[in-house]
Amino acid sequence: MRRPLMAGNWKMYKTPAQTTAFFEKFLPLVAESKHCDILICPPMVSIAAALAAASSGRVAIGAQNVFWENEGAYTGEVSAAMLAGAGCGWVIIGHSERRQYFGETNEGVLKRTRAALGAGLRPIVCVGERLEDREGDRTEAVLEEQFRDGIGPLAPEQFAAVVIAYEPVWAIARGARRRRSWPVQRIVFCAGRRARATAATRRSCCAFSMAAASSRITRAA
Repeated sequence: MRRPLMAGNWKMYKTPAQTTAFFEKFLPLVAESKHCDILICPPMVSIAAALAAASSGRVAIGAQNVFWENEGAYTGEVSAAMLAGAGCGWVIIGHSERRQYFGETNEGVLKRTRAALGAGLRPIVCVGERLEDREGDRTEAVLEEQFRDGIGPLAPEQFAAVVIAYEPVWAIARGARRRRSWPVQRIVFCAGRRARATAATRRSCCAFSMAAASSRITRAA
């Protein structure tokens, strides 16, 4: 059974100095926590400071994005090999803000996920519907499309290494009407359609909502 994962996506917050100061206070608070794995994903420029600060603790460090090519003339991008070489063990892929502001697609999610797996990183692949999708009763259709085109082509052993982050965009948008959701059922519905390898599918299903400072992940096995 997969252990629960508590992850924090810092988005575009905290300089290297602020990162160091954060870990000085945070690590003692989680020193005795053994019920889950803990992950922090700071901005790229603060990854080195996070790794240095967390080196003596049990907090893993990941990145918020990755490019699918190993190297080349891709200004502003960072490869999976670079992240692994820097000491990262995880990477967030397909976050709703990357899709909204930078035009990332399901095809790009698949390329990034394959690149991350190839470099030995653990991908956290984000899926989730917008408010108009939810109100139009298209949640399952949207999630199924994100699964089918984003990570559906992965081999069962690759899929088993992926953590699926359910993050409905309407739940984090400002001014959005908040209503009770059932992410576990939605995720299992789509994952069940994705693979014949149901055991690997169940191990890969997680539901969580990322926040700027911390995220709560609950197992959906």
